[in-house]
Amino acid sequence: MLKKILLGASLLLLVACGEGKTKSEVIKLQGSDTILNTSQAISEEFMKENKEARIAVTGGGSGTGIAAKLNGTVHIAMASRSIKDKELEKAKEVGIDLEEIVLGFDGITVITNHDNKIENLDRAVLGKVFAGEITNWNELGGDDAEIVVLSRDSSSGTHSYFKEAIVRNGDKKSEKEYGKKTLYMPSNQAILQEVKNNKYALGYIGMGYMEDSVKALSVDNVEPSFKNVADKSYPIAREVYWYVDADRKGDAAKLVEFALSPKGQEIVKSEGFVPAK
Repeated sequence: MLKKILLGASLLLLVACGEGKTKSEVIKLQGSDTILNTSQAISEEFMKENKEARIAVTGGGSGTGIAAKLNGTVHIAMASRSIKDKELEKAKEVGIDLEEIVLGFDGITVITNHDNKIENLDRAVLGKVFAGEITNWNELGGDDAEIVVLSRDSSSGTHSYFKEAIVRNGDKKSEKEYGKKTLYMPSNQAILQEVKNNKYALGYIGMGYMEDSVKALSVDNVEPSFKNVADKSYPIAREVYWYVDADRKGDAAKLVEFALSPKGQEIVKSEGFVPAK
C-alpha cells in the first residue's frame, strides 16, 4: 500500500512503461488531494494489468484539477466537491462534454489532539467555531484556551464543501466565511501534523487520512465510521468524483472502467473510503 504522505499540495506520480513501449499516451489525472492516494493506487494497479499504459497523477486541489480539465491539459479531474455551475458553463463554451463519475464516498473527519477532552460537537456549534463565532474551548466544555482552527486552503474541494455544509449550514443564500483567525493548510497531512502537536487545534480531514496520532470527534453524536458514512447517518459525508470526457476512449476509458470494477472499488475501500458500488 502506498504511504499516505503528501509533500505539499502537488504530488506527481509518473510510472513509465518498459523499454520499447514509450509511444503510448500518458493519461493525466489532476486535482483533489483527498483522493490523490486513492487515484494513485488505482492507477498503479491498472498499469500492472496494462503494461503499455502510462499514467501521471498530480494533486493541487479540486479547483486546480477541474480548471486543468477545462483547459484541456488533463484527461481526468479528481474532485472532492461537485462541479460548479460556472465551471459547467465554461465546459459548454469550450465544447467539452463532461461526465461525472462517483468514485466513492468520504466522511469529513473533524479531529483534535488526544489530550483534548472534547469528544463530540453539534453540527451547528461546529459551524460557529469555524466561522469564528466561538473562539474558546471553555465555551464547548473544555479548557480555557483559544481554539486553533485549521482548514484546507481555498483550492481544496473539501474547503468548499465544508464551508457550504458546515460554516453556512447548507444555506445557499448565506455569505458566511471562515473566521478571520483560521489557519489554512495545504494538505490533509499538514492538518494532521498540526493537530498532533497542538492540544488546542481543531481541523478536518478526509476519512481516508485518519490515523491513531489524532482523535476523531463525533458530530451530532455520530462517529465518522465506515458504516455511518455508508448508511448516510454521519452528517458530513459527500461523494468524491472523477470528471471525464463523456466520449472518452483508449486507456482513459479503460481506467475509468477499472476504477468502477469490483477490483477498483476494493482499492477505494482499502484507502479508507466507502466504495460507490
